[in-house]
Amino acid sequence: MMVHDIRQKFIIIKEQVAKRVFNSYLLEYIETPKIDEEKLLVLLSLMEPLDMAIDRVQAYILSTMLIQIALDTHEYISDDAIDEKKRQLTVLAGDYYSGLYYKLLAEAEDINMIKSLSAGVKQVNEHKILVYKSDLDGIESLMTSIKRIESSLLTKVAEYFKTEFWNGFSGELFLFKRLLNERTQYLESGSSILFKSMKEILFTGVQFEDLTDEQHQCLIQTCDKQLVRSKHAVEKQLPNINEFLAKRVTALLGQYQPYAKTFVEEG
Repeated sequence: MMVHDIRQKFIIIKEQVAKRVFNSYLLEYIETPKIDEEKLLVLLSLMEPLDMAIDRVQAYILSTMLIQIALDTHEYISDDAIDEKKRQLTVLAGDYYSGLYYKLLAEAEDINMIKSLSAGVKQVNEHKILVYKSDLDGIESLMTSIKRIESSLLTKVAEYFKTEFWNGFSGELFLFKRLLNERTQYLESGSSILFKSMKEILFTGVQFEDLTDEQHQCLIQTCDKQLVRSKHAVEKQLPNINEFLAKRVTALLGQYQPYAKTFVEEG
């Protein structure tokens, strides 16, 4: 199969991921899994210069995206609001995606890639525990853990193919994206995993419902400070990546509006 354009490859591989992920029975009971298109595109971009057959590229990206979706699906189980049957099926769904990932890499006969991604999964889970238990000694440690959760799989793939340029870029990009999502959730619902951890670090012992307006604003400003830092780090790298990815990343960065500006506009 000859496919030259990165856009074509992106569409083809995304369709292949969707075909494997959207199991009609599971989707009757669980949240529809989200395919992180930026992660898929970063994976494709780091493999693009390697002169590898598209089928091989597809197998590696499918495997990595399936294990990422499995991790994201298992993370959803921590939501106390879901009922027991849904919880059990969500566990099953995560295991199902993990099984597909092992099958694909076994067929590709690449044991070393399985080892690399398994090390990435271990790292993700270790840092999730630190964040969920709020077992961190400061905001910098929290941000490092969020970065590891969001980019460890990509980092392991980049190391495997010796394309380490992508490690710093993807770390900052997916930290930015996670912070942006957590911030939106906090502004809309008053709660998020990240903001709970920040509260434990900055206002130990204070319940969310007892936070003052000033303390709420302090949490948002702490998040904003890191968002700005990551945004600038990503922008510096934009000239070094392909145009298709650069446009997607620029659009994502453009979604951030500083809280003070948003507050003034709404007021």
